[in-house]
Amino acid sequence: MYAQCTACDTPKPQPAFTLTPDSRLGAELAHLPLRARAHTAQGHMLSYQHIYHAGNLADVHKHSLLAWMLNYLTQKDKPLTYIETHAGRALYDLGAEEALKTGEAKAGILQVSQWFKPDHPYARVLTRVKAEDGANAYPGSPLIAAHLLRPTDTIHLAELHPREHAALELAMSPTGAKIHLRDGFETAFALCPPTPRRGMLLIDPSYEIKTDYTDIFRHISKLHRAWNVGIIALWYPILTNRAHEPMLEALSAQHADALRHEVRFPPARPGHGMVGSGMFVLNPPYGLADEARQLGLHYAGLRS
Repeated sequence: MYAQCTACDTPKPQPAFTLTPDSRLGAELAHLPLRARAHTAQGHMLSYQHIYHAGNLADVHKHSLLAWMLNYLTQKDKPLTYIETHAGRALYDLGAEEALKTGEAKAGILQVSQWFKPDHPYARVLTRVKAEDGANAYPGSPLIAAHLLRPTDTIHLAELHPREHAALELAMSPTGAKIHLRDGFETAFALCPPTPRRGMLLIDPSYEIKTDYTDIFRHISKLHRAWNVGIIALWYPILTNRAHEPMLEALSAQHADALRHEVRFPPARPGHGMVGSGMFVLNPPYGLADEARQLGLHYAGLRS
């Protein structure tokens, strides 16, 4: 049985299960909040696994800008808080069968790593992760944050998928990050405003839940009211069905000073629904617009 990702066309294994005490997965889920169990039982939270897409051109867009922002924030000798609502497993093997099946990393970071000079924060993290974890290792956003932030900074990571959460805990165990087996937005609402108040929130859902496109607008408005000095960064896919457009129109209307940056790229394969990547950033750091503009020139070259 397979579930379809709304941001792409790759089938994802969706385990068939019931929440019974003698089911291993059921046991994993039994201690989750009722709302979380309801989501997982419907297959919403358990179907998406980023290993199929790790290192693709959307990751390059998102992760390079994230690395630049975190590097910028650490230039000041003041502690900060970093929060993620949908952390994933933090470390990916681009030689794994799932990654090779889609070929998205091959068309992504494995093709365009030369875009980034060795001293770019994204390139620095890629080099360190390969040195520590092997030539096929690719860092998710939690590991990028862990490599760029300092011992005085605080990292909060939410991940609701039980197996992804277990992998996240393992990958992040040496870092001191606080890992939350909880709905990402519930985690963010509980933490914001955080201590320290200076910092950043990354919202990076899979958009499998159809209401994400309508709910995220409300969530960001609430989070921004609670933490008006924090950088709030939202990643979203550019889709052929334009499902993302109403959300971005509403966000742009309410947050006129935010940075909206989008790149386009060829579909990973014929019929693939994602043809680009977007970042919407509230309280964007000085210089981010120029960094994004330069990155956009590289993406434009892919289509020329």
